[in-house]
Amino acid sequence: MIDLLVVGGGPAGLATAVHATLAGLEAVVIEPRTTPVDKACGEGVMPSGVRALSALGLDLPRGHALRGIRYVRGPHRAEAPFDDGPGLGVRRTELHAALARRADETGVKIVTGRVTEVEQSADSVTAGGLRARWLVAADGLHSPVRHRLGLDLPDRRPRRYGQRRHYRMKPWTDFVEVHWSSAGEAYVTPVADDLVGVAVLSTAKRGYDDHLAGFPELLSQLAGPPANAVRGAGPLRQRVRRRSAGRVLLVGDAAGYVDALTGEGIALALASAEAAVRCLRAGRPQDYEGLWRALSRRHRLLTEGLLRVSGHAAGARLIVPAAARLPSVFAAAVRALQ
Repeated sequence: MIDLLVVGGGPAGLATAVHATLAGLEAVVIEPRTTPVDKACGEGVMPSGVRALSALGLDLPRGHALRGIRYVRGPHRAEAPFDDGPGLGVRRTELHAALARRADETGVKIVTGRVTEVEQSADSVTAGGLRARWLVAADGLHSPVRHRLGLDLPDRRPRRYGQRRHYRMKPWTDFVEVHWSSAGEAYVTPVADDLVGVAVLSTAKRGYDDHLAGFPELLSQLAGPPANAVRGAGPLRQRVRRRSAGRVLLVGDAAGYVDALTGEGIALALASAEAAVRCLRAGRPQDYEGLWRALSRRHRLLTEGLLRVSGHAAGARLIVPAAARLPSVFAAAVRALQ
């Protein structure tokens, strides 16, 4: 019987499988798509995420070093450098391919398939025609496994959506820039020496170019031609009843998601992958919920707080000026997330 079956072969699923094999477990990944898969993603990896990638033993993928976070609104600027090593701006496809290579090196088996049902017994779980001692669902923001297990919770707050496109040009900054407006935010992430990613997040349903029109200063800096088509994702917020059900654990975005506003998605996915395997290796899956809550607590609190403030026009106007007037507070918030 397989030790660990992982549903979903994205970065979270592959990281889980690699951690499992390094811990001496047999891991099999079920994924319907061919690697690498491109998705709407801010593509900024926080310093803790960079360290987590190195801990997996893989060579860091090609990208662009990130020095910190900068908030921008009109004449106001607030920036805080990372003080625990650089982050990494990286195309999702580059990151996915690097994790797939590492999974292959460690002996992870990848099976092409789609999971439609999950059946559990006292000592095993079966999905996709395979039987294992444990199953990790790393099947994304709108996790089908999470839904089938009845772990979704409703969310009545305004829904936020994200869209992303790349521009072929030399980056003008080595910070992640967050441009604020009354309608949402635009995130600028250098991901290569000649490529800049720009993601927009908002509750307003409109086209990507219409969103960018709300950021005239940013728009004037995008001198290069679009490098690809617009990709979208959402609704972003996913409330989850709990992170486990019997012999199944949820990892990455499948475990619940607040928002992309603070940019910790990849770092949290890698951290939850390691925590899940640690619990299963010890035979204590019941510890995972507490570990997940502890490792995501600062992210959830800060992101929720920013969302509540930015959800009101008056509050949104004050975020960047306040961060500029209180640089030590802004720097402390960035340190808490890195």
